[in-house]
Amino acid sequence: MTAPQREKHAYFPYIDGLRAIAVLSVLAYHLNGALLPGGFAGVDVFFVISGFVVSASVGKREAGPLYQFYLYFLSRRFQRIAPALLVCLLVTCVAATLFIPDAWLSENSQQTARYAFFGFSNLILARNANSYFSPTAEYNPYTHTWSLGVEEQFYLLFPLVFWAWTLGGKWRRLSTGLFVAGALASLGYAFHMQATDPLGAFYLLPARFWELGAGVLLYQGMASLGSRFDHPMPQRHDWRRTGLGVAGILLIGYSLATATVARFPIPDAFAAVAGTLLVLVALHEQPVTSPLVRALTWRPVRAIGAVSYSLYLWHWPVVVLFRWTIGLDQPLHQVLAVALSLALAALSWRFVENPVRSSVRVRNLPRIAVVACGLFALYAGLHAFRAIDRKQPAWSLSTVARHADDWYPSKLPTRSAPPPCGVGAPGVSGVGEGVRIEYVRAACDHPVTAPHVYAVGDSHAMAFGSLFADYVRDTGAPVTLYNNAGCSLLSFREGAESTPRCQASIAAVLADMLPRLKAGDVVFLASLRMPRLVDQWVRYPHEQVEKAWFSAEEAAFREKAATEAHTLMERMAASGASVVIEAPNVLLNAPLYRCADPWTQTNPMCRAGASVDRAQMERLRAPVVTAITSSETGISTASIFDPFPILCPRGATCDGYRDGKPLFFDGDHVSAAGNRLLLGPFTAVMRAAVRGQP
Repeated sequence: MTAPQREKHAYFPYIDGLRAIAVLSVLAYHLNGALLPGGFAGVDVFFVISGFVVSASVGKREAGPLYQFYLYFLSRRFQRIAPALLVCLLVTCVAATLFIPDAWLSENSQQTARYAFFGFSNLILARNANSYFSPTAEYNPYTHTWSLGVEEQFYLLFPLVFWAWTLGGKWRRLSTGLFVAGALASLGYAFHMQATDPLGAFYLLPARFWELGAGVLLYQGMASLGSRFDHPMPQRHDWRRTGLGVAGILLIGYSLATATVARFPIPDAFAAVAGTLLVLVALHEQPVTSPLVRALTWRPVRAIGAVSYSLYLWHWPVVVLFRWTIGLDQPLHQVLAVALSLALAALSWRFVENPVRSSVRVRNLPRIAVVACGLFALYAGLHAFRAIDRKQPAWSLSTVARHADDWYPSKLPTRSAPPPCGVGAPGVSGVGEGVRIEYVRAACDHPVTAPHVYAVGDSHAMAFGSLFADYVRDTGAPVTLYNNAGCSLLSFREGAESTPRCQASIAAVLADMLPRLKAGDVVFLASLRMPRLVDQWVRYPHEQVEKAWFSAEEAAFREKAATEAHTLMERMAASGASVVIEAPNVLLNAPLYRCADPWTQTNPMCRAGASVDRAQMERLRAPVVTAITSSETGISTASIFDPFPILCPRGATCDGYRDGKPLFFDGDHVSAAGNRLLLGPFTAVMRAAVRGQP
């Protein structure tokens, strides 16, 4: 059976001008949000254009069976989207393998990329706890693929709903009715999700369908009123249409300048969607002499619009890699990022995107063969991606990956099989929203020489992972570590553990741990107990940090927290167990793992260096040390483990390195090398605790 003849439709160059506006606004926002605060609304412009263009490309196709229409449409989408996406994902994976260390800030990146191969990265991003505007998204080189996921999922549904249009007559009304119903349902869903699940509202197709559907409905409405899509433009200029176009540009400009994160996509995407619809209506069938058409078809603008897909693909990985390496705050670095993005986009368009899209050989293949080859290429690309990702420890240029045994404290126990007498991979089980991790020595005849330790805390307790493993290996005593869902326990800092989620997590941990305690055990409470000076992605102003820390409100909270801590420690001590609280540790001005390589020295996160003033640390520590001492009063089995004098033994400064090895992984989590220094003193404190010594 011969496939229906492919219809002819004109190329409208002003649409490339609109694409240029959209992609440049997104690029400006990603370079620096202050340049164009609503620039991310350029994605909404793309959505409307996509719905309109794909409809126009098949709107006059001859009627045929649904399966033929479906295969034809999908094969064209594969030709358009898959090649450039595949190359971008693989090249980005190589760059990330070379330059981006494995850390919390990058932990979701590879999973996002794997799902992006088949258009589902938006599902992963919506499932995570961090939004499009959060640090983990800004340091994920694949975050931008969420919008491609929305479009690709829409393209799976589009031919099923649009096919009736190609049948003509009353069937066209059915297709339009279905798109109207879908758009209205999507709007209702978006309004609901905006309040209950803003991540889902931002990332998922059900809350975005109305934007793409608006483009489809615009085409169907214009076609029903007699507009032609098989020739470019007439010769007569209609000034009323120009007025509509100007109004549309103003609406788009308004959305790009004022979009509000908390109100997106509903209602703040309305301006971008409405503006795009107005421009498309106004400029259709207008002559090239129209001022707005001339502006949007100016050669440089059209050139950017032509490569807009490749530019969208490549600009984000470039921006993210700059953030991870040399930084992106200096104008020179921003110019370099733009130049590199344009160069990669031009190369992608010239050698990947355009050759496959315009290939006569591919066009002459059976449609099902094109779809099958596309799926196979993506599947092969996914396997290549995984193979490259597994090479990260060997290929990485970062000293963090090449000297992982000095940097990563919580991964070491799972990296190798246990020796004849040693500690294997710890057992993990869920407790509430957190986990319980069991470190146990195996295949050893040596006697147990230290107490069973129950460690409870936030990520700073997890950062003692290699110390716990070595403690178990050397003493034979088990360690049970409760990762308290990222929540502190007895932090003496306001807000650190007072949220409902943290309170529920603490209750679950205590319910699991307290019945297990017995005489001779030690409960070790490790948490961050001072305000951070730096996080993995941002530095905090020291003056503001200290002003808040020494405020009357914080002092009152610490006094109240000391009383509550005393009550909790009495509950623990009632079982005969001892309690050891970790005293506040050193805080650094820079996250060391991000600043360990030569190319990171210009990064703004690293300019403060790896040393901190010791007097400042002593001043910040003093209120918490006082609160801990107060909380322990009257409990003979309570004591303190203080890593500060070990990691900062003398001098005017505390250094993040010793003998070339990092003492911390980032700004406040102890590294594996730091754990090795703390092992002996920690073991001595645990043994002393069960002997009742302070």
